[in-house]
Amino acid sequence: MLFKTFLESVIKIKHLELFGEQSHAKMSPPYRLQLAERMREQAKNAKIAGVLALFYPNLEGETYLVLILRKTYKGVHSAQVGFPGGKYEESDRNLMVTALRETEEEVGVPEKQLDVIKALSPLYIPPSNFLVHPFFAISNSTPNFIKQDEEVEDIIEVKLQDFLDEANTIITRVPTSFNVEVDVPAFELNGHVVWGATAMMLGEIKDLLKQVL
Repeated sequence: MLFKTFLESVIKIKHLELFGEQSHAKMSPPYRLQLAERMREQAKNAKIAGVLALFYPNLEGETYLVLILRKTYKGVHSAQVGFPGGKYEESDRNLMVTALRETEEEVGVPEKQLDVIKALSPLYIPPSNFLVHPFFAISNSTPNFIKQDEEVEDIIEVKLQDFLDEANTIITRVPTSFNVEVDVPAFELNGHVVWGATAMMLGEIKDLLKQVL
Protein backbone atom coordinates (compact mmCIF):
# COMPACT_ATOMS: atom_id res chain seq x y z
CA MET A 1 0.00 0.00 0.00
CA LEU A 2 1.27 3.44 -0.90
CA PHE A 3 2.11 5.48 2.20
CA LYS A 4 0.04 8.40 0.92
CA THR A 5 -3.04 6.15 0.90
CA PHE A 6 -2.09 4.70 4.29
CA LEU A 7 -1.83 8.18 5.83
CA GLU A 8 -5.28 9.21 4.65
CA SER A 9 -6.84 6.27 6.50
CA VAL A 10 -4.59 5.66 9.51
CA ILE A 11 -5.35 9.04 11.08
CA LYS A 12 -8.80 7.59 11.92
CA ILE A 13 -7.13 5.29 14.46
CA LYS A 14 -6.94 8.29 16.81
CA HIS A 15 -10.69 8.01 17.39
CA LEU A 16 -10.99 4.23 17.73
CA GLU A 17 -11.47 2.37 21.00
CA LEU A 18 -8.57 0.08 21.85
CA PHE A 19 -9.12 -3.68 21.71
CA GLY A 20 -6.76 -4.48 24.57
CA GLU A 21 -7.03 -8.01 25.93
CA GLN A 22 -9.45 -8.98 23.17
CA SER A 23 -6.64 -8.56 20.64
CA HIS A 24 -3.82 -9.69 22.92
CA ALA A 25 -5.56 -12.98 23.66
CA LYS A 26 -5.55 -13.99 19.99
CA MET A 27 -1.74 -14.03 19.94
CA SER A 28 -1.11 -15.04 23.54
CA PRO A 29 0.93 -18.12 24.45
CA PRO A 30 -1.35 -20.64 26.19
CA TYR A 31 0.61 -20.52 29.45
CA ARG A 32 0.63 -16.72 29.80
CA LEU A 33 -2.32 -16.38 32.19
CA GLN A 34 -0.89 -19.07 34.47
CA LEU A 35 2.47 -17.32 34.52
CA ALA A 36 0.88 -13.92 35.12
CA GLU A 37 -1.03 -15.36 38.09
CA ARG A 38 2.22 -16.67 39.58
CA MET A 39 3.77 -13.22 39.13
CA ARG A 40 0.87 -11.30 40.65
CA GLU A 41 2.84 -9.95 43.63
CA GLN A 42 5.96 -9.12 41.61
CA ALA A 43 3.80 -7.38 39.00
CA LYS A 44 2.87 -4.72 41.57
CA ASN A 45 6.47 -3.49 41.28
CA ALA A 46 6.93 -4.16 37.57
CA LYS A 47 9.53 -2.21 35.64
CA ILE A 48 8.05 0.12 33.01
CA ALA A 49 9.01 0.48 29.36
CA GLY A 50 7.88 2.36 26.26
CA VAL A 51 8.10 0.98 22.73
CA LEU A 52 7.25 2.37 19.30
CA ALA A 53 5.35 0.81 16.41
CA LEU A 54 6.74 2.97 13.62
CA PHE A 55 5.21 3.04 10.13
CA TYR A 56 6.93 4.89 7.30
CA PRO A 57 7.38 5.04 3.49
CA ASN A 58 10.29 3.24 1.86
CA LEU A 59 12.11 4.88 -1.04
CA GLU A 60 9.41 3.67 -3.45
CA GLY A 61 6.64 5.15 -1.30
CA GLU A 62 5.34 1.82 0.00
CA THR A 63 4.25 1.52 3.65
CA TYR A 64 6.54 -0.36 6.03
CA LEU A 65 6.82 -1.13 9.74
CA VAL A 66 10.18 -1.39 11.53
CA LEU A 67 11.04 -4.12 14.05
CA ILE A 68 14.38 -5.08 15.54
CA LEU A 69 16.18 -8.34 16.23
CA ARG A 70 17.76 -8.14 19.65
CA LYS A 71 21.29 -9.31 20.35
CA THR A 72 21.95 -12.67 21.97
CA TYR A 73 22.50 -12.08 25.68
CA LYS A 74 21.77 -13.63 29.07
CA GLY A 75 18.13 -12.64 29.36
CA VAL A 76 14.60 -13.79 28.61
CA HIS A 77 14.29 -11.74 25.40
CA SER A 78 17.64 -12.76 23.92
CA ALA A 79 17.67 -13.00 20.10
CA GLN A 80 13.96 -12.17 19.86
CA VAL A 81 12.16 -9.80 17.51
CA GLY A 82 10.64 -6.74 19.13
CA PHE A 83 9.80 -3.08 18.74
CA PRO A 84 12.41 -0.38 19.23
CA GLY A 85 12.04 0.90 22.76
CA GLY A 86 13.22 0.36 26.29
CA LYS A 87 13.06 1.09 29.99
CA TYR A 88 11.61 4.29 31.42
CA GLU A 89 14.17 6.63 32.96
CA GLU A 90 13.46 9.25 35.59
CA SER A 91 14.59 11.99 33.21
CA ASP A 92 11.78 11.03 30.77
CA ARG A 93 8.75 13.34 31.02
CA ASN A 94 6.45 10.44 30.20
CA LEU A 95 6.41 7.02 28.54
CA MET A 96 5.94 8.44 25.06
CA VAL A 97 9.23 10.27 25.54
CA THR A 98 10.76 6.95 26.63
CA ALA A 99 9.61 5.26 23.43
CA LEU A 100 10.86 8.10 21.24
CA ARG A 101 14.21 8.39 23.02
CA GLU A 102 14.86 4.65 22.89
CA THR A 103 13.83 4.47 19.23
CA GLU A 104 16.38 7.12 18.35
CA GLU A 105 19.03 5.28 20.36
CA GLU A 106 18.30 1.85 18.89
CA VAL A 107 17.52 2.58 15.24
CA GLY A 108 18.71 6.16 14.76
CA VAL A 109 15.40 7.89 13.88
CA PRO A 110 15.26 11.34 15.54
CA GLU A 111 12.21 12.33 17.56
CA LYS A 112 11.57 15.40 15.36
CA GLN A 113 10.93 13.08 12.41
CA LEU A 114 8.17 11.17 14.22
CA ASP A 115 4.49 11.81 14.87
CA VAL A 116 2.85 9.71 17.57
CA ILE A 117 -0.74 8.93 16.56
CA LYS A 118 -2.00 6.94 19.54
CA ALA A 119 -1.04 5.23 22.77
CA LEU A 120 -1.91 1.53 22.56
CA SER A 121 -2.93 -0.91 25.29
CA PRO A 122 -0.23 -1.59 27.90
CA LEU A 123 0.89 -5.20 28.22
CA TYR A 124 2.41 -6.97 31.21
CA ILE A 125 5.24 -9.39 30.38
CA PRO A 126 5.63 -11.97 33.17
CA PRO A 127 9.03 -13.47 32.24
CA SER A 128 10.81 -10.10 32.54
CA ASN A 129 8.34 -8.42 34.94
CA PHE A 130 7.89 -5.43 32.63
CA LEU A 131 4.77 -3.40 31.95
CA VAL A 132 5.20 -2.23 28.36
CA HIS A 133 3.43 0.79 26.92
CA PRO A 134 3.37 0.74 23.08
CA PHE A 135 2.77 3.79 20.90
CA PHE A 136 1.66 3.96 17.27
CA ALA A 137 3.80 6.42 15.28
CA ILE A 138 4.53 7.49 11.72
CA SER A 139 7.39 9.08 9.86
CA ASN A 140 6.38 11.03 6.77
CA SER A 141 9.81 10.54 5.24
CA THR A 142 11.98 7.46 4.72
CA PRO A 143 14.11 6.97 7.84
CA ASN A 144 17.86 6.59 7.65
CA PHE A 145 18.14 3.66 10.04
CA ILE A 146 21.32 3.34 12.11
CA LYS A 147 21.30 0.36 14.45
CA GLN A 148 22.74 0.45 17.93
CA ASP A 149 25.33 -2.31 17.69
CA GLU A 150 25.41 -3.00 21.44
CA GLU A 151 21.75 -4.07 21.61
CA VAL A 152 20.41 -4.52 18.08
CA GLU A 153 21.46 -7.43 15.89
CA ASP A 154 19.40 -6.37 12.87
CA ILE A 155 16.78 -3.89 11.70
CA ILE A 156 13.76 -5.62 10.15
CA GLU A 157 11.69 -3.64 7.66
CA VAL A 158 8.29 -5.29 7.21
CA LYS A 159 6.00 -4.46 4.32
CA LEU A 160 2.52 -3.47 5.54
CA GLN A 161 0.78 -5.92 3.21
CA ASP A 162 2.92 -8.79 4.53
CA PHE A 163 1.99 -7.88 8.09
CA LEU A 164 -1.74 -7.78 7.25
CA ASP A 165 -1.65 -10.99 5.19
CA GLU A 166 -3.47 -13.70 7.16
CA ALA A 167 -1.16 -16.31 5.63
CA ASN A 168 1.62 -14.86 7.78
CA THR A 169 -0.21 -15.57 11.03
CA ILE A 170 1.00 -19.01 12.04
CA ILE A 171 1.30 -21.49 14.88
CA THR A 172 4.85 -22.30 15.94
CA ARG A 173 6.46 -24.43 18.64
CA VAL A 174 8.69 -22.72 21.20
CA PRO A 175 10.53 -23.78 24.38
CA THR A 176 9.25 -22.46 27.70
CA SER A 177 10.55 -21.96 31.23
CA PHE A 178 8.60 -25.10 32.15
CA ASN A 179 11.13 -27.18 30.16
CA VAL A 180 8.53 -28.18 27.61
CA GLU A 181 7.73 -27.00 24.10
CA VAL A 182 4.30 -25.53 23.37
CA ASP A 183 2.43 -24.35 20.30
CA VAL A 184 1.93 -20.58 20.22
CA PRO A 185 0.37 -18.14 17.72
CA ALA A 186 2.92 -16.02 15.89
CA PHE A 187 3.61 -13.84 12.88
CA GLU A 188 6.11 -14.94 10.25
CA LEU A 189 7.66 -11.75 8.91
CA ASN A 190 10.75 -11.43 6.71
CA GLY A 191 11.77 -14.95 7.66
CA HIS A 192 11.52 -14.22 11.40
CA VAL A 193 9.02 -15.83 13.76
CA VAL A 194 7.51 -13.13 16.00
CA TRP A 195 5.69 -14.43 19.08
CA GLY A 196 4.98 -13.57 22.70
CA ALA A 197 4.50 -9.99 23.81
CA THR A 198 5.52 -8.45 20.49
CA ALA A 199 3.01 -10.61 18.63
CA MET A 200 0.31 -9.67 21.13
CA MET A 201 0.94 -5.94 20.62
CA LEU A 202 1.08 -6.45 16.86
CA GLY A 203 -2.27 -8.21 17.14
CA GLU A 204 -3.92 -5.08 18.50
CA ILE A 205 -2.25 -2.94 15.82
CA LYS A 206 -3.51 -5.29 13.13
CA ASP A 207 -7.06 -5.21 14.50
CA LEU A 208 -6.99 -1.40 14.57
CA LEU A 209 -5.65 -1.17 11.02
CA LYS A 210 -8.35 -3.53 9.77
CA GLN A 211 -10.93 -1.02 11.00
CA VAL A 212 -9.60 1.82 8.83
CA LEU A 213 -7.80 0.35 5.80
